[in-house]
Amino acid sequence: MKRIVWLQLGHIENKKILDFGSGLGITANYFAADNEVIAIEPSEDSINQRWRNHEYQQLVGSTEKLRQFEDESFDIIICHNVLEYVLDKEEIVKEFARILKSKGKISIVKHNRPGRVMQMVVLLNDFESAYSLLDGNDGTTSKYGAIRYYEDTDIEKWCNEPKIIQTLGIRTFWDMQQNQEIHKNAAWQDKMVEMEMKVSNIDEYKNIAFFHHLIVEKIDCTGIQ
Repeated sequence: MKRIVWLQLGHIENKKILDFGSGLGITANYFAADNEVIAIEPSEDSINQRWRNHEYQQLVGSTEKLRQFEDESFDIIICHNVLEYVLDKEEIVKEFARILKSKGKISIVKHNRPGRVMQMVVLLNDFESAYSLLDGNDGTTSKYGAIRYYEDTDIEKWCNEPKIIQTLGIRTFWDMQQNQEIHKNAAWQDKMVEMEMKVSNIDEYKNIAFFHHLIVEKIDCTGIQ
């Protein structure tokens, strides 16, 4: 999944990047090879196990850390699989807009409800959860608790500066392959990543992808991108 996201973002260098909710630091570490990266993560256990082949600054905390940065501090903000698990989504997005440079970009990876419904029905045989999701209720994960779904367009409703310039699908086919052994095969992985990339910007496929990758740009002060 991370390989797909990185490919969708393309090569990035000489930028100042914030990774908010950095987890084990895999993405922060990846981009730190060619960029200045600051990572924020509330879990000290995750931080203690983080990847650090490349130098980057790691902070312990959450939204309060965002308030400490000056306006327009970052070229790129990364927020992958985070907003579903917090209560202050709107405040976080507004802080992102404040600390992001004009025409800077935010990379947001989020759950896609239709993809999750398909997962429950096809892969897990969990019709009760599927019906609950269709009724607009939250989901759950064993590790992080409640998945508080939100719509892609909510990003623009919460703050008028960030505008979604691209929506891409992630994991349309990957989990449909039930042979867990083949998942470990490098050649299969390469073929699957290639296929995922091929359909990630085709509406029919991204509409049912398990995750959406939103590329968000901060408009400049005149309202012109």
